[in-house]
Amino acid sequence: MAGEAQDGNWPLPKFYFSVDWGTMKNIPFQEISGLEIEGQTPEYRHGNSPVFSAVKMPGIVKSNHVTMKKGVFVNDDVFRDWYNRIKMNTIDRQTVVVKLLDESGASTMTWTLANASPTKIIVADLVSNSNEVAVEYVEIFHEGLTIANS
Repeated sequence: MAGEAQDGNWPLPKFYFSVDWGTMKNIPFQEISGLEIEGQTPEYRHGNSPVFSAVKMPGIVKSNHVTMKKGVFVNDDVFRDWYNRIKMNTIDRQTVVVKLLDESGASTMTWTLANASPTKIIVADLVSNSNEVAVEYVEIFHEGLTIANS
């Protein structure tokens, strides 16, 4: 409400972030989605249980695919070259770090994707009467997400 005293504790905006991908630093991505952790919950009930419901237990953590959207640049074949290096049983895995930044550019939240590798590269639709920027989507898999609040 107007006139209330503010405590200075505001949620961070989501539009200021950076991505480090292996040795490449500060890659200019436009959008990132799929930074989630999901644990499976198996159920168990033994036959002579006096309770007529199953017990839920923590299970294996599932790693979802992460999709990153970026502009298409001239002579920027880094992700396509990386994807083309994938051969049977040979995958070039890298660490991907997504950092949410504050107004000074300092990292406040960090999502670290372990052993990441691309699974799909999609070029957005090309339309002759559009004035939009050409974008590509890079979908990656990973083997674990670590979240740190800096």
